[in-house]
Amino acid sequence: MNRLAPSRATRWIIGILIGAFFAIPLISTFLYTLRTRDGGMSFERWAALLDPAASAAIKPIWTGLGNSLVLALVTVAIVLLLLAPTMILVNLRFPKLKPVFEFTALLPISIPAIVLVVGLSPIYLQISRALGTGTWTLAFAYGVTVLPFAYRSIQASIDAADLRTLSEAARSLGSNWPTVVWKVLAPNLRQGLLSASLISIAVVLGEFTIASLLNRQVFQTAMVVVGKQDPYAPAIFTLLALLFCFLLLLLIGRAARGNRKASS
Repeated sequence: MNRLAPSRATRWIIGILIGAFFAIPLISTFLYTLRTRDGGMSFERWAALLDPAASAAIKPIWTGLGNSLVLALVTVAIVLLLLAPTMILVNLRFPKLKPVFEFTALLPISIPAIVLVVGLSPIYLQISRALGTGTWTLAFAYGVTVLPFAYRSIQASIDAADLRTLSEAARSLGSNWPTVVWKVLAPNLRQGLLSASLISIAVVLGEFTIASLLNRQVFQTAMVVVGKQDPYAPAIFTLLALLFCFLLLLLIGRAARGNRKASS
């Protein structure tokens, strides 16, 4: 078995190639935002983000970013308060339904966004009449979009934890089901829940097709509008969004390590 393992030099080469694959586009985009008309480099475009005089042109991006953050919070709430408890219930009480539930949860990944919009348009017509046309209503569609990714993250933690033993032990000590889920099962699934939240935020911040076809202003649609006048601002905000997701990933990693140390 050791003969099949790659050597240290091979691992370094693979790591460098993969790192270059991700780093070169990011570095190129960053250098692009620093380029001036005379061929020099300057941070004036980054400073313009905080300049009230220059912020009027990029106001749609700030509005779209605010809408996307609200959508991210609502979508994460749907994942944590609706999907996760349903998965726990299926795994504990209805294990025979697990294959059907898994197929249903993974189905949206095989359906193109344009097809989802065609099916969601009549539904959103009724939603608009009942709840208005607020951008936050897109969270219902995004909840379907992130379903396969969130399901895999949470299910991995469920498979790693013995939920049945934990729940039976807590119930034998007199805990009710809300207490069992909140104080016993959720801490043991924290890594999967955090990963599902991160994926949901990343999908919401990067989604364009559904928001565009349903005529909602979000981060990506606003960047397209502003990009027609100023191609540098969308590039800057793209880098900031990637940095935001990277910091979230680091926080989730620290939280997961802290959870494992506490368990040990």
